[in-house]
Amino acid sequence: MLYAFHEIQKSLGAPMRFAAQMGMNWAQSSGNPWRDMPQGDWLAASSEMTLRLTQDYPKQPFGLHTLVIDGHTHAIEETVVQEKAFCELRRFAKVGSKNEPRVLLVAPLSGHHSTLLRDTVKSLVQDHEVFITDWRDARTVPMSEGLFHLDDYVHYVIEFLQKLGPNVHVISVCQPTVPVMCAVSLMAANKDPMRPKSMVMMGGPIDTRVSPSSVNTYATKHTKDWFEKHVISRVPAKYPGFGRRVYPGFLQHYGFIAMNPGNHAKSHWEFFLDLLKGDEEDAQTHRKFYNEYNAVLDLDAAYYLETVDRVFQQFHLPRGVMEVSGERVDPKAIRDVALMTVEGEMDDISCPGQTYAAHGLCANVPSGKREHLLVPGCGHYGIFSGSRWRNIIYPKIREFIAANEAVKVAKTAKSVKKTAAVKRKAKK
Repeated sequence: MLYAFHEIQKSLGAPMRFAAQMGMNWAQSSGNPWRDMPQGDWLAASSEMTLRLTQDYPKQPFGLHTLVIDGHTHAIEETVVQEKAFCELRRFAKVGSKNEPRVLLVAPLSGHHSTLLRDTVKSLVQDHEVFITDWRDARTVPMSEGLFHLDDYVHYVIEFLQKLGPNVHVISVCQPTVPVMCAVSLMAANKDPMRPKSMVMMGGPIDTRVSPSSVNTYATKHTKDWFEKHVISRVPAKYPGFGRRVYPGFLQHYGFIAMNPGNHAKSHWEFFLDLLKGDEEDAQTHRKFYNEYNAVLDLDAAYYLETVDRVFQQFHLPRGVMEVSGERVDPKAIRDVALMTVEGEMDDISCPGQTYAAHGLCANVPSGKREHLLVPGCGHYGIFSGSRWRNIIYPKIREFIAANEAVKVAKTAKSVKKTAAVKRKAKK
């Protein structure tokens, strides 16, 4: 009923959106005699505000076509290299580049589309061959594809690493730090030769008992049954996923806004003033941010409820009781995969200490293969986008990957040399 009511509400708001669009068109029309008068500016600004506050926002494209590096323009190739029911594995690489380190960027499946990591991909592709998990909106996945569980997420990560390995580095941003830790732990325990060379974990809920945020506190104050009763709904008939139980994107969006309502209200008011002043540059910056921020997707209910229960309420991973398809997850099995954690000092979603906890779990990773970065003044989104990401965090990650890539190359060269020596000795 919740989803159906939302769709009815959207339908009832259609005339208002139509009127707002007509108002914008008239205010900006060359045939409008009051176009350059204050009344015209006010009509255009208020009409656009009304439209933007009531419309649906579709998934934005990555839009990475060219990249300028050291004064040279490089074409960027974007391809889908593997399709799964709930995810596409996308590849980004400079056209003509060869033998660059491979990076699997595991994007969050927590409300926003993977394009939220556009800035992350843009930086990484300067020096790497980048693959990103582009998660599908659950309302577009037919029921015939079955449900999507937290264990399925882990298996997807393992499958992608096996496809890209053995010389691959994995980066997880926010929510996927837990399933990535599970995936690498299982691969290490099973001595999978395709396990990654390094893993970088950024602002994730490895142990939410440490410095719990308001998000963590909210999760522990309510039972799993409460979440199932109050936030789970079925996809209406107009979508391919008709009948699927989901945590709707529009509810998640309300939650995002509710976390910082004052900041969002201020941002929209300043946008309105920019429109009145004709400050198109600042207005376009606002549009670009909220076009992405307001584009949300539905999560399969099974995955969402299991994540709430096992990660945020029962703390299975840090307590050592996490299982995936009946197999116990033991991070101590990780011995030769380098570990880097990144946290923002001002992160109010995954507070400092929650990601750093990965070091305690991965007790057998040698000290020389560990690194931790705490970024002063950095909030959650600043970990993977913006100036702090580009100027502080990415250079450190690039160096970390390069150091562990060099170890791999050195070992390979040593192995080739040893093999050649054996062959020479055999000939004698």
